[in-house]
Amino acid sequence: MQHQVERFRARSRWLHWAIVLSAFALFVTGIFLYVPEWGVVAQDGWTRLFHRIAAVVFVAAPVLYFLTTPGRALSFIKTIFTWGKGDLEWAKAAPEYYFGGDESAMPPQPEMNTGQKLWSLVAFVSAVGFVITGFIMWFFKGDVSPGVFQAAIVIHDICLIVGGSMTLVHLYLGSVHPRMTESLQSMFSGEVSVEYAKSHYGKWYAEITGEEEAVEEAPSSEGEE
Repeated sequence: MQHQVERFRARSRWLHWAIVLSAFALFVTGIFLYVPEWGVVAQDGWTRLFHRIAAVVFVAAPVLYFLTTPGRALSFIKTIFTWGKGDLEWAKAAPEYYFGGDESAMPPQPEMNTGQKLWSLVAFVSAVGFVITGFIMWFFKGDVSPGVFQAAIVIHDICLIVGGSMTLVHLYLGSVHPRMTESLQSMFSGEVSVEYAKSHYGKWYAEITGEEEAVEEAPSSEGEE
C-alpha cells in the first residue's frame, strides 16, 4: 500500500527555494533604504550589489522554469486567475476550519486550494510589480521623468507591503499551523501522506489515483440485502 504521494516535482521545489532565497536576500538588502541610519550604506555599498544579484536570480529562476516546463507554468498562471463557485464555498468554510472547526466541512479541493490560489495570485502580481518597477529604477534612472521614477518607487513599496503581508500568512500556515504540518516538509521531499492528500486536496487525489472513476463505477447497494 502506498503511504506517500508525490505532490511537488524536483523542478518545482528548486523554483520554490530559488525564489524564497532570492526574495529573502532582496528583502534584507532592500530594507536598508527604510532605516535612516543605514540608508547611506545602501547607496553605493555592498547591499546594492547583492540586491541586484538577488534580483537577477529572482527573475531568472521563473523564466528558466517557464522555458523548461511551459505547460505547467501556463497551467499555474491560468489556475490562479480562474475563480468559481468552489472557491466561494471554500472561503465560507475556511474561517471555522483554520480555527479548529470540523475538517470534514471543508469542500474537496483540487491540486491548489483556494487559499493557495489567493497567496499565489498576490505573490505573482507583486512579483510582476517588483520586476517592472525595479527594472525602471535600475536601468532608467535619469531617463524617465521624476514623476515616473517616484511612481515606480511607490509601487515597489506597495508590492513589498502587500506581498510581504501575505508572505507572513503563508509562512505561518505552511510552517506553524497544526493542520498544515506536512506543507513545509513536502517542499523538501516532494511528497505528502495519503491521509494529508485526501483531507487537503481531495479532488486532486481522486484524479491521480482514479478513485473518482472507481466511485462512479461502483455498483449501487440500493435494494440489496
